[in-house]
Amino acid sequence: MEYAVIAVLAVVGIVAVNSIAPRVGVAAPLALVAAGVAVSFIPGVPHIDINPEVILAGVLPPLLYSAAVSVPTMEFRRNFSAISGMSVLLVIVGSVLMGFFFWWVIPGISLPIAIALGAIVSPTDAVATNIIKRLGVSPRVVTVLEGESMLNDASALVLLRSAIAAAAVSVTLLEVALDFAKSVIFAVAIGALVGYIGLRVRKKTPNAAASTAISFVLPFVAFVPAEALDASGLVAAVTAGLVTSALSAKYLSPQDRISQTTNWRTVELLLEGAIFALMGLELIGIVESVEERHGSVWFAVGLGGIALVLVLVIRSLFVFMVLVIERRRARRADASRGQLEDFASLAGEIDDDRKQQHFTKRVEKRVADVDYLTDSRLGRREGVVLVWAGMRGALTLAASQTLPADTPARSTLVLIAFVVAAGSLLIQGGTLPWLVRKLGLVSDATAADDAEDSGLLDELSDTASQVLEDPDLRRPDGTQYDERAIRWLRVALVRERGEEDRESRPVYGAQINELRLKVIAEQREYLMEARAVGAHSTDALRHALRVLDSDQISAELRNDHD
Repeated sequence: MEYAVIAVLAVVGIVAVNSIAPRVGVAAPLALVAAGVAVSFIPGVPHIDINPEVILAGVLPPLLYSAAVSVPTMEFRRNFSAISGMSVLLVIVGSVLMGFFFWWVIPGISLPIAIALGAIVSPTDAVATNIIKRLGVSPRVVTVLEGESMLNDASALVLLRSAIAAAAVSVTLLEVALDFAKSVIFAVAIGALVGYIGLRVRKKTPNAAASTAISFVLPFVAFVPAEALDASGLVAAVTAGLVTSALSAKYLSPQDRISQTTNWRTVELLLEGAIFALMGLELIGIVESVEERHGSVWFAVGLGGIALVLVLVIRSLFVFMVLVIERRRARRADASRGQLEDFASLAGEIDDDRKQQHFTKRVEKRVADVDYLTDSRLGRREGVVLVWAGMRGALTLAASQTLPADTPARSTLVLIAFVVAAGSLLIQGGTLPWLVRKLGLVSDATAADDAEDSGLLDELSDTASQVLEDPDLRRPDGTQYDERAIRWLRVALVRERGEEDRESRPVYGAQINELRLKVIAEQREYLMEARAVGAHSTDALRHALRVLDSDQISAELRNDHD
């Protein structure tokens, strides 16, 4: 009964804070940390000491999987160089540099343990993306931050594990590098396989609720075997999510995707809220442990503050290099336009229609990539946001508690990690909205978005017209459709984009439903090709897909009624 009451109060508190925080201009994670600290001071509230494995193996896999499922895969591909650099190279360089600093200032710890602490304070938290999404910051900045926060968790934990192992036994740098590479490669293979098999299984599951239930276990299905093979379970979970994101429109029904999106948002809300609340609740126990062992917490607090400044300095230097590289990419892309035009003119010389179509799509894809790189450049203002949005969070605290119990000055190291995480959330998270507005990056692209949405829907209408004008159009049994049904649906699509008038629906409504579903299938195929080419933004494609999903659900309900 006691646990039931705690669970109910926790859910109510998380929902209440997430509802109230935006109204008072405070980020919900910050409010939840503060609430956790406040609750910990209530007399009778026991000290919370959560097993870090609960966070690392029970909470992070579904959270990272959910983030990967919602990430725009097209933009992820286009920004992979920046994302991979910031999620792998920055973590490695930052961990080593911070490790030497900790080794120098903290007496009694070895260099491997110091690097382990550097790895603990290196990964960023996804909370920043939730803040800047609401402010209308460039989608490219959001994509880079989302991709970084997904992948750098795994990078940091793999490095942390290697550093702890190096502290126990003597290993070479080459052995650490090989272990890191093996961990990532095996994890990617396992995650991709789990993601693909999961989609095939869910495709054969007719019930949307059952399909969503299967998706709830996929992060763990990817995580467990990866960890058993000494690979990164978090990388496996992320990979499974990315595969699901890329192929869900092909394999899953509209009902499955809607159910998945709604239910995973609920899971994210509760898990993220629980993590940040626990951060606040654990503070008192950490402080008392440091005071008991070292007599004062100010040494650890001071080091945590200095460490926070140093990780921001290292991040600033690295982001500057990323901006230089991305600027060069944009210049090279812009210079390649003439060459692409020459390539496009060669398509007419290809006799084979399939090869010609494939060649044309490859050129169109490259042109779309060039437009993306030149139209959404990463400038200095975006670079400042990328630096300041690199907040540390729950993973830093959870990872710090995986340090072996016999680690010298362990409680001090844990408190340093907490100060970095909490200070980052408080200072950077509290000022990020102000900074974005000060830099003039808050944008209202509603008119442009509406224009793109309308243009894409017009293209879908053209696709529908092509289907209805096909002289070989046949019913599933091979017979021809009634011309009146084709004409009626054509008029309905032109009039209201497929919103049919039920009162005037003729007696051949079954044929109209068949035709509508056939048209929707072709329109969805067109969207998949458009996404592969990259001529439209992910938001526009998602909006168009939602329109098709609603039309398909409506047509299927009418079929059931008929």
